[in-house]
Amino acid sequence: MEQVNRLIQFPEGSFFLFGPRGTGKSTLLRKQYPNAIWIDLLAPELQRIYLARPERLRELIDGNPGTHDIVIDEIQKVPALLDVIHALIETDKTLRFILTGSSARKLRRESWNLLAGRLSIANMHPFIASEMGEHFVLKVALDMGMVPLICNASNPDQTKRAYAALYLQEEVQAEAMVRDIGAFARFMEGISFSHGGQLNLSQIGRECQVGRKTVEGYMNILYDLLVAFRVPVFKRRAKRHMVSHDKFYFFDTGVFRSLRPAGPLDRLEEIEGAALEGLVAQHLKAWIDYRNGEANLFYWRTKSGSEVDFVVYGENVFIAIEVKRSKNVYSKDIRALKAFRQDYPESKVAILYMGKDSVVINGIHCIPLEKFLKNLNPNSSLI
Repeated sequence: MEQVNRLIQFPEGSFFLFGPRGTGKSTLLRKQYPNAIWIDLLAPELQRIYLARPERLRELIDGNPGTHDIVIDEIQKVPALLDVIHALIETDKTLRFILTGSSARKLRRESWNLLAGRLSIANMHPFIASEMGEHFVLKVALDMGMVPLICNASNPDQTKRAYAALYLQEEVQAEAMVRDIGAFARFMEGISFSHGGQLNLSQIGRECQVGRKTVEGYMNILYDLLVAFRVPVFKRRAKRHMVSHDKFYFFDTGVFRSLRPAGPLDRLEEIEGAALEGLVAQHLKAWIDYRNGEANLFYWRTKSGSEVDFVVYGENVFIAIEVKRSKNVYSKDIRALKAFRQDYPESKVAILYMGKDSVVINGIHCIPLEKFLKNLNPNSSLI
């Protein structure tokens, strides 16, 4: 695939750039800052050097006068560098640091808290459909996902299958995040059944044969590694009794498909339905982050069972979205949206479905899902 024009906009000053491995952080930064000093902490030799002497960063900058951009790739590998960076930012306002990370776990310390107030934060996501243009094929995206590392591989299917094993498990093992890697592997398979569903940690623990506290710890690892996110319940001015559990999603539907086991007892439509909802979720998450996080992503579910898949809520946006895998929209499909609109008449409501025509039924926008994704752009409104 030729170079894809990414839609993320970087801050002007120093900033952190977070995103899972393989989302194209380094590729884009090399293009954006071709003359920067570059430190790749995934290189074992450099990692050893800076672990032993973090202050060598100052020497490197002094040895390259006139170069003001410094990119440090995978900063979480040497958190001690944050203290040096903090001091450099305080003494030389002309320096711009771009710090990438695929994990926030090791950065939660005093130096991170100090720097967090001085550096902006940007988040990198997998490709979105509008970035890929004519190369976006919905059926392929639902199976292979949108991770650039996988999309651009000579053998995407093999790369997708290896992603979880080589990245997730080895990253977890290398950082000694868990003691029992076998239990974590069972958890990874078990949690795949919760993709697009409400989280029940006790039930997951029983299925994975580990305690609830252990499941909580494993969940935090996934969030810290940026390979999963949760979507809370929209409760603002709630007029009904709402559920309390968050929904869970892997950051990419292809990664979900690689982890989700399938067999004679598994209904294909359930897996494909979860993949479809997850694909929309990751696009909405990217849209929100690429607009500087001016909104938040929620879902809406009452205790009586009425549910809307997504609610995008912010200062200038309030939209409820239902995702349907069918090619037609029936009256039963719009009941939850009608209930939501009754409670929140200020909102816009829409159904994304697998049909070909954009129509309006009872004031509800019914939009072909593929068309919606292809038109999704952080520089324009959702609908």
